[in-house]
Amino acid sequence: MPIAWIALAELLGTALWFTPNAVIGDLEREWVLAAHDLGWLTGAVQVGFLLGTLIIGLSGLSDRRDASRLFAACCLIGAISNGLLPWAGGLWPAVALRLVTGMALAGIYPVGMKLMVGWAPQRAGLGLAWLVGMLVIGTATPHLLAGLSLGGDWRNALWYASLLALIAGTMIWRLGEAPHLRKTTGKTSRWAGLGAFRIEEFRHAASAYFGHMWELYTLWALIPLLLAAALPSLTTTQLALGSFALIAIGGPGCWLGGWLSLRLGSRRIAQLGLSGSAVCCLLYPWVGGGMSGLWAALFLALWSLLAVIDSPHFSALSARACPASLVGSALTLQNAIGYAISAVSLAWLLPAWSTLGPWVAWLMLPGPLIGLWVLRSRQKGFAHS
Repeated sequence: MPIAWIALAELLGTALWFTPNAVIGDLEREWVLAAHDLGWLTGAVQVGFLLGTLIIGLSGLSDRRDASRLFAACCLIGAISNGLLPWAGGLWPAVALRLVTGMALAGIYPVGMKLMVGWAPQRAGLGLAWLVGMLVIGTATPHLLAGLSLGGDWRNALWYASLLALIAGTMIWRLGEAPHLRKTTGKTSRWAGLGAFRIEEFRHAASAYFGHMWELYTLWALIPLLLAAALPSLTTTQLALGSFALIAIGGPGCWLGGWLSLRLGSRRIAQLGLSGSAVCCLLYPWVGGGMSGLWAALFLALWSLLAVIDSPHFSALSARACPASLVGSALTLQNAIGYAISAVSLAWLLPAWSTLGPWVAWLMLPGPLIGLWVLRSRQKGFAHS
């Protein structure tokens, strides 16, 4: 029951992530935004997440305080900052609010991973697969809220996302701390996340995750553009619902990967995902434009699934490599670096879409290739993971 509770709370809490992306057309009209301003709004969340994870990871906060209370507090902060977005009135106030939302998400996603590992230490790969699967659906949820046009007002999509985050915080507050988590003293946990990089197996798992993150969020941000290019006749509502489906399909993909990891191990599932998404990056410029709209959408669905099926297994490998007293800080710092990499990828590759079109997929390709190389170089060490 706690595993399902944490996974559901993760879905509701991460509904804050892509809210401006889901209503960008309305924001462009309301605030007279240019098309490339979406990069600022998306990038601000990633930068905020980076700052938040650095603060939590380097200070050891998630190992010195109750993780459940930290999760709940960040849900509250994120719900408020996201709920204020309709009153921002322009790009730069909105960017500031998205920065705060990103910092709050740093206490939802990585801290949720620590809670999951604490409640299910012997099933970390499966538990994290469920959690990341819910994260994927959560990040897609704003597109669903916008597509449903709740109340006929784009602002409602933002406010409903904030309400979901408040519910998530309440759920984890009531659940409380995991029995296998132990707080450490400030002296022993200070700068603890950096200490994890002295562990060789952690370094390799984290480095593979960094390659994965070069591709993942850029793909998610590009999906509405790729889908619109493949099916230009889609209405705004159809595009929103289609984007939700293409991103959310990664959720069941993560659950499938978690089930397979019980038989094959987390390392092999990570290699499977990296290999598959690398092939999709390589092929999309050739096949994407030549396929009919439906086949192109199916290809995007496969790519979206393969790009995220490996995500929980990097964290599972990293968590297994660390002593229990370092897990929270190490995973948080790993996320910090990964999301910094994703912010660079978004800042560079989203504007490149306007000139390169589908060929931008080749600029995502180095990420999964590097991840594959790192995992292969430590194959013996991860053989039983």
